[in-house]
Amino acid sequence: MGERIPDRIPLERLLSRWRVASRTQAQGMVRAGRVRVAGRVVRDPRCWVDGAHDTVEVDGQRVGAPAVRGAACWLLLNKPRGVVSTTRDPEGRPTVMDLVRAHAVPGLAPVGRLDKASAGLLLLTDDARLADRLLDPASHLPKRYRVKVRGRMDARRLEVLRTTALEEDGLVLGPMQVEVEREGPRSCWLVVVLREGKNRQIRRRLEALGLEVEVLVRTAFGPLELGTLAAGEVRALQPAEVEALARAVASSPRPATQQARPRGGRAWPGKPAGRPRGRLRR
Repeated sequence: MGERIPDRIPLERLLSRWRVASRTQAQGMVRAGRVRVAGRVVRDPRCWVDGAHDTVEVDGQRVGAPAVRGAACWLLLNKPRGVVSTTRDPEGRPTVMDLVRAHAVPGLAPVGRLDKASAGLLLLTDDARLADRLLDPASHLPKRYRVKVRGRMDARRLEVLRTTALEEDGLVLGPMQVEVEREGPRSCWLVVVLREGKNRQIRRRLEALGLEVEVLVRTAFGPLELGTLAAGEVRALQPAEVEALARAVASSPRPATQQARPRGGRAWPGKPAGRPRGRLRR
């Protein structure tokens, strides 16, 4: 028995949900003509397909949703820097799957990503349905990070991060919950909470203010805490922790950045010299 997929879904997303490949890898496979839907080659990754009824083949082999087992596998990994958050990497870089090989089951994949230079709490599971709910913008759980930046975080920069959105390359990066944990003469540590999952959001927002990120560690995902788990170590979630995730995602409110997109625009008056990388919005 397979996982129920919505009747129509973009092909690249379907292949990702089915753990055939990451979204980026699926795009390349489709454009290369390696994927057939209902017997014909499809080269548009955004082509809508019926996951419940259409036959999907990759390199001549039929693919489908991972089998649903009685108990899903849920792992919590403390991802080290330098490791990529994908099931396989064409460049041969170390992946998170290398760190959880002893616990691997069919269909196991990361829930979202931490970029190569970032570290900390990363969930992996074969439960595609709950994983999708955790990543859905409509029910996105807060994630907490500790961030070390080179430079000082003054009141003006804090206000910008907390109250404005940055539009960059057509992507709106929303306001963030930011607190200063401690300050040194040349750097400071921040605690940042996000309720959306845009690519490199924290780094891009801080870099737009002239602050270089030196360390970024995710310390919490919804109700789950990284705790004392050492870098590179992994543990299985307890049933109560999985239930807490499911409860949290069911009760999570829709993020403000999803409810109403910011309007208007203005340049940040204190931005360092150079060509602006994006527009700030209130």
